[in-house]
Order: sequence, then structure tokens, then C-alpha cells
Amino acid sequence: MDEKKWAQETAEKIKRKMRLVAERNRHKIPYTTENGVFDDWSGDRICWWTNGFWGGIMWQLYHATKDELYREIALENEEKLDVNLMTAEGMNHDSGFRWLPTAVADYRVTGNKASFNRGLLAANDLAGRFNPAGQFIRAWNDSGDGSKAGWAIIDCMMNLPLLYWAYEETCDPRYLHIATLHADTAAKYFIREDGSANHIVAFDPVTGAFSDTFGGQGYAKGSSWTRGQAWALYGFILSYLHTRNETYLNTAKKVANYFIANTPENGLIPVDFRQPADCTLEDSTASAIAACGLLEIARALEEKGELGATESRIYHSAALKLLTALSEKRCNWDDGCDHLLEKCTAAFHDKTHEFAIIYGDYYFIEAVWKLTGEELFIW
Repeated sequence: MDEKKWAQETAEKIKRKMRLVAERNRHKIPYTTENGVFDDWSGDRICWWTNGFWGGIMWQLYHATKDELYREIALENEEKLDVNLMTAEGMNHDSGFRWLPTAVADYRVTGNKASFNRGLLAANDLAGRFNPAGQFIRAWNDSGDGSKAGWAIIDCMMNLPLLYWAYEETCDPRYLHIATLHADTAAKYFIREDGSANHIVAFDPVTGAFSDTFGGQGYAKGSSWTRGQAWALYGFILSYLHTRNETYLNTAKKVANYFIANTPENGLIPVDFRQPADCTLEDSTASAIAACGLLEIARALEEKGELGATESRIYHSAALKLLTALSEKRCNWDDGCDHLLEKCTAAFHDKTHEFAIIYGDYYFIEAVWKLTGEELFIW
């Protein structure tokens, strides 16, 4: 296969379809589709953790095309999230997912001071969730009973870049310390010897002592939720890119090696690598996220001489396998349908599975843009 030709052709298909999709949905913040039409979470569901990805798609498209429509939609998404930013109970560890693809992306492209302010407020809130006893960032809120005060989840590795950005902008090392201390804790308690990852780790919130692990959105305790694997894979290579700490690169490779070894021959990723043998449930989002991380690992290894370049090709090829499988078997290229990726799953034990999810589309576009050189680096 001619990789460059495939990537360019796929990028053009994305641009052609998404111009129509953006025009139809310019005032929405979508999560999924109903009969192929995006829903809208910009009202009473504005605090949902995925509400930055629509803006992120718009910034990626704007960066590649310079079409003002995308910038306008992205700014509307960013401004709507101000309600979330000012709602204490609506803030959690997912600030990176919401304000990196919106406010921080805006600031990087336009220098908008209001966007800088939003990004820094979100970073400060994320930093405030750090538990110094256990050296972790608390994940979710609870009803005030403290039941989740000691919970951390692997997803947070993807939110750390908000703190790295704040450090780079302000030169205040507190952001860097919090991010790296959390990453160190995640490497120690979340990543198993074989490279698989726990989803939820509980600590005693007072003493910081390790307490337990939970299956979370995967099949069961001790299983291997694939989107969690992808968050770990991409999250650790991002920590390496921001710090150049080789431990993070090695951890990313460890998780990636496990992911590659468990990828089915057809390149389509299950919800959990350890789900029952007769279960055929898939999660296309895990595939797209992992592809982004694999490409970044490959790029980082290219900088390490001839041996690194040889190793780099392993991860690059693995990413391409995932992306071509998605493009050929799990993408809806119909211009009348709003989503791209199909067969996405939020959690193994949800009642519904294999539907469109907005971050699946985002990471698929980002991965293709990495191949064409059109990517706006958001993380």
C-alpha cells in the first residue's frame, strides 16, 4: 500500500464529509448520533467530559483548511463551556479533555487572551484535585460522602498535558510537579507487568496507601479494558514528549507492546482484551486513540538513531493497521450521516454498545492528520 497516497485520500474524504456535517451541526456540541444525526449536549448536559472534542475536530479542520466556519464553531463550543468552568460540581479530572481541544487550541492558534484565561483556570482546578499523600489526581466527584476521594483512573494520563501547558506558559513548576508525580504513581500502580492497565485504582485518601483496583468500564477486575489501554499508551508518550523522561517512553512502549500483541488479525479492537471468547463487542475509539499514541511513539523513536528508526517502524506499522481497518470496515463515509466511526462502546457493562461517539471521530481525524502533516498539536 502507498501510505502517503492512502493518508491523503482519506484526509480528503474526511474534509469533504465534515464540511457538510459542520454546517448542519454548527450550533451543537454532539456526543453521539440518533439515526445518523448528531445530538446536542450544550444545554443541561454541558458539564459532560466529552464536550471539548467537537471543538477539537473543528480546530483540526481549521488548521488543515483555514475555513473560517470551523473556527467560528470551535469558538462557540469554547464559550458554551464557560458554564461548566463556573460550575464546581461539574469540574473533575477531565479538564484536559474539555479545555485543551477548545480554549488552549484557540490560544495556540490565535493568541486569544480570553482563551488563555480559560485554559489556566481549568489547569488550576485540575491541579487542585491533587492528593499529596498518595501523589495522585482525584478522578470523579461524589455526593459529598468522600466515597471516591481516593479514586484515580488511567484516563487522567490524557489530562496531564493541560498541566504541562500551564507550566510551559507560566514557568510555575508546581504544574510540572503535579503532572509528573501523578504519572509516576500511574506507572507504579496502574501498569501491570505484562503491560496491561488497571482502569481504577483506589488509595486511602488520608494516608495515601494503596487500597484496591476495580474493573471500571472494562469486563471485570483484573481484565484489560482497551480504551484504558489506549489512554495509557497515548498518555505516557505525551508525558515523555513534555518532559523527555525516558521512563515514560519505556512505559508507553510496554503498554503499546501489549496492545499490539493482543490486536486481532483483522485490526478491529474489542471492548476488553480479556472479555469472554464468545463476546464480539468492539470499541473503535480504543483503536483510534491507540493509533495516535503509536504514531507518537514511532516519531519519538525516530530521533534515536538507526536502532530507534528500526524499532519505530514496528509502532508505525501497528498504527497503520488500526487506521486502515477503521477506514475500510468501521467508517461511515455517507455524507448524509453525521458520524465517521461506528461500533464505539463507552463501557463493557452498559446496556447499549457499538454506537457513534464523538471522541472516536476526533482521534481518527487526529491520527490521519499525523500522517499527512496537517495536525494541530493539541495535547
